[in-house]
Amino acid sequence: MEVDPVALAAQLIKCPSVTPSEGGATSLLDSILAKAGFSCTRVERGGIQNLYARFGTEGPVFGFNGHTDVVPVGNEADWTHPPFGGIIADGILWGRGATDMKSGVAAFVAAAIETTRNGIPGSIVIMITGDEEGPAKDGTVAILDWMTENGERIDHCIVGEPTSLETFGDMVKVGRRGSINATFTAKGIQGHVAYPHRAKNPITALVELLHRLQSHKLDDGTEYFDPST
Repeated sequence: MEVDPVALAAQLIKCPSVTPSEGGATSLLDSILAKAGFSCTRVERGGIQNLYARFGTEGPVFGFNGHTDVVPVGNEADWTHPPFGGIIADGILWGRGATDMKSGVAAFVAAAIETTRNGIPGSIVIMITGDEEGPAKDGTVAILDWMTENGERIDHCIVGEPTSLETFGDMVKVGRRGSINATFTAKGIQGHVAYPHRAKNPITALVELLHRLQSHKLDDGTEYFDPST
């Protein structure tokens, strides 16, 4: 079985998979991968359709993670071509998700299927979520929870998000450093402009705090990561 990645990308773009709707994209991949011999499991949670597909039963296990959901189209009248048309014009594939990241999903699925035709020393796992552009609570997280419950694990994983500096595909990033989120509450004291010494403006304190956080040097980075911000 051969899969044309460009044709598959166009098919995926034609699926109106605006988060949280899968728009047929997950079902399309499920069907194609199943025909290619992958064992496919639909992981559903919170109204989100996710897909876990595996070829092989032994290790090592190489994984690929991607998403087929896209952000809303905005004003469709502003589009050069229909956002879900999957049209190729002047050598360019047009549509919502053409870059982020239905093209990446199509390329990896096609490559994975081609690889399995010749036999592989281990397993390939493809994890597709429909919740990356939304709250991201019932997408990849749901797949990971399902994997834990069912004793599934992977040794290495590539996330096929579009990553480039100057030209398409000119770099690969190593993982993600993570983030810390915090909520600060500043309480002020009401007052009158004629008696400023009796009042306390909480915005002033928050601006000073923001300045200190922004100007503080967290680290110098590493060989693999730029400095934290």
